[in-house]
Amino acid sequence: MRKALILFFTLILSITIKAQVKLPEIVSSGMVLQREEPINIWGWAAPNEKVTIRFKNKKYKTTTAKDGVWKITLSPSKAGGPYSMGIEGSNKITLNDIMVGEVWLCAGQSNMVHQMRLHNVLYAEEIANASYNEIRQFFVPNTVNLSEPQTKLSKSSWKKAINPDINEFSAVAYFFAKELYEKYKVPIGIINSSWGGTPIEAWISEKGFKEFPNVLETINKNKDTLYISRQNTLPQPETSLPEDKGLEEKWFDTAYKPKGWRNIAIPGYWEDQGIKGLDGTVWYRREIDIPEAMTKKEAMVFLGRIVDADVLYINGKRIGNTTYMYPQRRYPVADDVLKPGKNLFVVQVTNNFGKGGFVPDKPYYVVAGKDTIDLAGYWQYKVGKVNTPSNKNYNKITLHYQPAALYNAMISPLTNYTIKGFVWYQGESNTGNALGYSKLQAALITDWRTKWNKQLPFLYVQLPGFMDYNYLPSESQWALFREEQTKSLSIQKTAMAVAIDLGEWNDIHPDRKKEVGERLALAAKKTAYNESIISSGPSYKSSEIQGNKIIVSFNNIGSGLSTTDGEAPSEFAIAGTDKNFVWARTKIDGNTVILWNENIEKPLYIRYAWADNPVNPNLINKEDLPAVPFRTDN
Repeated sequence: MRKALILFFTLILSITIKAQVKLPEIVSSGMVLQREEPINIWGWAAPNEKVTIRFKNKKYKTTTAKDGVWKITLSPSKAGGPYSMGIEGSNKITLNDIMVGEVWLCAGQSNMVHQMRLHNVLYAEEIANASYNEIRQFFVPNTVNLSEPQTKLSKSSWKKAINPDINEFSAVAYFFAKELYEKYKVPIGIINSSWGGTPIEAWISEKGFKEFPNVLETINKNKDTLYISRQNTLPQPETSLPEDKGLEEKWFDTAYKPKGWRNIAIPGYWEDQGIKGLDGTVWYRREIDIPEAMTKKEAMVFLGRIVDADVLYINGKRIGNTTYMYPQRRYPVADDVLKPGKNLFVVQVTNNFGKGGFVPDKPYYVVAGKDTIDLAGYWQYKVGKVNTPSNKNYNKITLHYQPAALYNAMISPLTNYTIKGFVWYQGESNTGNALGYSKLQAALITDWRTKWNKQLPFLYVQLPGFMDYNYLPSESQWALFREEQTKSLSIQKTAMAVAIDLGEWNDIHPDRKKEVGERLALAAKKTAYNESIISSGPSYKSSEIQGNKIIVSFNNIGSGLSTTDGEAPSEFAIAGTDKNFVWARTKIDGNTVILWNENIEKPLYIRYAWADNPVNPNLINKEDLPAVPFRTDN
């Protein structure tokens, strides 16, 4: 009898728990709802259960479907808050601190991910002074699904742009939101759904690929879990990797007596300093004289960027590590580590492909209080491990690179949430196959607008300059990619933030995120909020050949053409019928730019800022917005 009663009450409890009203993660306390639009609130409960919502003195009712799903659409609301919301079925949920304002979905790869804390030197004051309770971010956790669109997210919550949470805000999205907040004085919500290194294909739904049969074939193949499992179950290597002698012999220890170490410069790559084709680990060591004034206080070590991974030791203590190449190395040092006199700095660097070492033209120093010591210069090195090259090529599938994988897991669960528009910063992972990106971006725009059932504004960032400067006119894969990005401007309610002037030659994640966010906000003011403003720099309109000169006219002139440095416009190249481009001499004449080269009698074609990383793309309008790179020989 007792067992029967226990079973009965367990069953009743189980039914009660299953019947309880549940909400998606994004519908939670602290959320920002879209103003002046119908607002969707949805969730799950028992089949045919009655659900009631109370919000702003109104009551809404519905009954769940047979699958237990319910959705209620609230009346449009003006900006304001904070409000509370009650949701009631067999249980009652109360959500607090709800704001109504503007909501933007911010998505893409690592330059959208990059948090404020990764740029905490340049934006130290911004972080310290952040006190925006009405700017909020919901970060979508990184998850993958190759099978089908999902309805639920992993655990997350809304955070305010105050300390310490400001550190985890997307820097681009934060500066975008801050500019809109200061302009319109309404709450701003950021839904940050982004993942570093991902291609655009991962963010488009299966239905969005109807014009891409080869991609659809891949999606269907990936639905076979056995196929994925087989592809990703790699054979065991025939021999294990060698051990790192530096770890075995504790080269980081102050008691270790160095033997056989050689000189090497930091910054710099070891392949450029006499070490040929080495993949493995290289240890660097140097004794640094620290004055007493820098001791007994917290310090910070700046190690620029390192390819690929590193571990820093000081006086035998492990200080910090980074596992991949892209982040800036900024390691906090406790107040009891540094001592007056000689301090042993040791860095273990691991590189598995290409050049390894310390990226040039980055900060390398240690700072404590007001004192700074430069760490650049000659160190000593010794090889700890050499990886043996493998001739086998394993076609392992990276799940979050697969088409529709991130749409299914990180976008689909959001499509009920009412938003103002999209902000997109992505492309670096697609530059290797630039041609055709415009079709993919158009597919993504159409796909997302279809899923939200509205022609929402789509704002995006054109990639900045990156990689080596080329002082001669040349072909460029990144320039081709930017041209593909520009083509999306032909789609209604789109806008592009040009960032050609904001890049760094040695960093795919440039520091200057504020300007990117502010230019996106300018684009939003015109495209989404219908302000009559100049939101873009000069863009190519037409050209006219007059003798040995070409006169170029522009759109988006604003108050007039100018240059950032007061010099003649640079980065213009000119060519005749042979398409052999040479640098043009230039002159601004009213609202046009005149181009010529004495060696070309009959010019036909023009290029502007056509390079991976143009040296000085200085053409702007007087609103200080950079000109859009272009060419006429296509």
